[in-house]
Amino acid sequence: MTTTDPDLALTIDLEREASALDAADPLRRYRDAFVGSETSLVYFDGNSLGRPPRASVERLARFATEEWGGRLIRGWDESWMQLPFELGDRIGRSVIGAAPGQTVIGDSTTVLLYKLVRAAFDAQRAADPARVEIVIDRDNFPTDRYLVDGIARERGGRVRWIDVDLAAGVRPDALRAAVGPQTAVVILSHVAYRSGYLADAATLTAIAHDAGALVVWDLCHSAGSVPVRSDEWGFDLAVGCTYKYLNGGPGSPAFVYVAARHQETLAQPIQGWMGAADVFAMGPDYRPAEGMRRFLSGTPPIVGMLAMEDTLDLIDDAGMPAIRRKSVALTEFAVRVTDEVLAPLGVTVASPRDAAERGGHVTLSHPTMRAVTARLWEGDIIPDYRDPHGLRIGLSPLSTSFAETLTGLRAVAEAVRAEAG
Repeated sequence: MTTTDPDLALTIDLEREASALDAADPLRRYRDAFVGSETSLVYFDGNSLGRPPRASVERLARFATEEWGGRLIRGWDESWMQLPFELGDRIGRSVIGAAPGQTVIGDSTTVLLYKLVRAAFDAQRAADPARVEIVIDRDNFPTDRYLVDGIARERGGRVRWIDVDLAAGVRPDALRAAVGPQTAVVILSHVAYRSGYLADAATLTAIAHDAGALVVWDLCHSAGSVPVRSDEWGFDLAVGCTYKYLNGGPGSPAFVYVAARHQETLAQPIQGWMGAADVFAMGPDYRPAEGMRRFLSGTPPIVGMLAMEDTLDLIDDAGMPAIRRKSVALTEFAVRVTDEVLAPLGVTVASPRDAAERGGHVTLSHPTMRAVTARLWEGDIIPDYRDPHGLRIGLSPLSTSFAETLTGLRAVAEAVRAEAG
């Protein structure tokens, strides 16, 4: 087929490319494992809330009737008490590169971050009263920044802010300039929530350690999308959510990683019964449990843990290296389509162009993007919006196809034209 219309020719070429990429994709069979993948809806928000696995629908129904309904309170003795540790170890092994006994499912991301930052700050301050600073960048996720500000005021410390490029993130030189003898804790995001910038975690961890600081890593936008090597890179502490690329469902509990070398020396500040040495002693005094149990507080949210088991099965089967290769291919394709279809409309890429510095999402910038996002949602094209003027394209490697990506980006172009007048 030949055509003299350059726009039509470009459309045909991109459609052929998307079709070829899908046909050659070794992970294409996993797409059918997710609810909604058979519909025409384009989902660009898997980096905020992942699609539910079909197997989880059956698992949740079976749990309600057989385990909860059938076993009732006996379920705690039979399996539920150990589930946070079993799933934590699975996340450690398959997703974040951690040996057993260092990862557990706990509270929300916010609560777990509070526990870790506060515990690390207190330990550092006790060892060296001069260490009063918590280092964080100004473009870190709001929860991280708000927590750090509150903990600094609560514990008599102060925040050392790092200014960063909104289209990138914390680079080694910027961290070197911020840390020193007064640094207690550094908190960093492995993948920046706004730009998708992929930090050099090993190098940044080493820089903080050279300054005598402990590092808390936020893995919310990397766990399940980007390989993480917590033990190899020397992580001290880390937290990640499970409702993004791990598909645990709305509000599913977060996981916490504490390197074995720190577990007996850090005192987490929310002392609840589940973190006590003898959970059922109900004694008058709190004595922390050994190992990762000491970082728990209240009753484990069992129902909220169930769905992620099915995604962990898929990740185990596919392997994180293959997932990362698919993620890179998807974001490379999205950037290429943006350059060819959206750039002529004034849309720019507000994410790193080098795949080695980019996580699993791409942010597109244009003054109309807030209105464009609202318009797209009405047509079942679901990205999300982040100031300033950023439309995020979240591409989940197991559930997103190249054809879906192309369809969505063409819809973005149509919406930009409509909003720009």
